[in-house]
Amino acid sequence: MDLKFSKVTRKGPVTIVTLSRPEVYNALHTDAHFELQKVFDDFVADPEQWVAIVTGAGDKAFCAGNDLKWQAAGGKRGWDKGGFAGLTSRFDCDKPIIAAVNGVAMGGGFEIALACDLIIASENATFALPEPRVGLAALAGGVQRLPRQIGMKRAMGMILTARHVSAREGLELGFVNEGGATGRGAGGGGTLGRHHLQELADVDPRLQTGHSERPCGVAAAGHVRAARIPGGKGDGGVAGLYRGTEGIFRKRPPKWLGK
Repeated sequence: MDLKFSKVTRKGPVTIVTLSRPEVYNALHTDAHFELQKVFDDFVADPEQWVAIVTGAGDKAFCAGNDLKWQAAGGKRGWDKGGFAGLTSRFDCDKPIIAAVNGVAMGGGFEIALACDLIIASENATFALPEPRVGLAALAGGVQRLPRQIGMKRAMGMILTARHVSAREGLELGFVNEGGATGRGAGGGGTLGRHHLQELADVDPRLQTGHSERPCGVAAAGHVRAARIPGGKGDGGVAGLYRGTEGIFRKRPPKWLGK
């Protein structure tokens, strides 16, 4: 497969998927989503590949979410049946997936991580769901998975305020498994990643994932698929509200209409 927006490396039974658009902090657009759909389709279908790691190119960003600049310039937003990055609506994968978060994980980037079984974060990792600031909502799994993983009150504190959370606080809240590591964590074969991969190599992880309520499992499917905003269009946009993607790049303050 000719990859333009990602890189795939295989080390034994491990597939490492690197989101590779560093010039835009690994933000994703439609073509990237469809490419990643095929990447993860191949991983799921390959019996020799047992575990996947998702990380971002460079040391500044895991994924900044949706490429709003590309969208504001007229790009049509969309993805395949697997959802954002081919992962957030992939509910039938019985292989564990690890998010190696290096740098910012914003909006859809955070939603990618939440859809994974483990999150390993570098010391410069930052997590947030900033959608409320631009008239959107994190409907690719953010508002559904975060409360299930850390509890409703803690989750709403992040969702309603769009505040940034460090790797160490993410560890305290409970959505990060291990945080505060230097470098690229699991993504570059760091200490944390090797530790988990060795443990996974000693078992058949599919025996466990098939019987657990996983973030990408069938139990989460109904919550993510049913997500809608009252008065919205079903894709996270709200009718009658501030046009966030235009406002960001024209530096206009939001004008909330409440409709």
